[in-house]
Amino acid sequence: MAKARAALEPGPLARRRALRPGRSLLKAKPARSSVTTRPVERRYRQTVRRVDLWSVLKVAVCFYLCALVVALGASVVLWTLARGAGAIDNVEGFMDDLGFQDFEFLSWRILRAATLIGLVVSALATILTVLAAAFYNLFSELVGGIEITVVEEE
Repeated sequence: MAKARAALEPGPLARRRALRPGRSLLKAKPARSSVTTRPVERRYRQTVRRVDLWSVLKVAVCFYLCALVVALGASVVLWTLARGAGAIDNVEGFMDDLGFQDFEFLSWRILRAATLIGLVVSALATILTVLAAAFYNLFSELVGGIEITVVEEE
């Protein structure tokens, strides 16, 4: 019985804190729970053994064509800004001073050439990407593929 009462009574440090002015023994803070609740997470190990070449082709074509459109759009904006600032006219005048007669930039020809070069580069990059995916499929049979750990949190 004495042990039970001693367990219920606060210790000397708690009594000193509680007896400070403005505090009472009844307003003691509740003890923290030692159990912390963490979100439940599940881990899965997955292995990428094969990549579908058709899906790689579709994604690569979309990616490289979008990159071409962005690059051409940025080129047109920069060309317009350079033309408005007079930089294009200064370069044309400099070329005339070097001895080139009637040197002139034809912006539509430059844009057409950049578009054709960009399409060729996009086609080559797409072919190289699909070729790299095919090599991945060959090497993953020997090595076992890439292992990925997926964490699912609730």
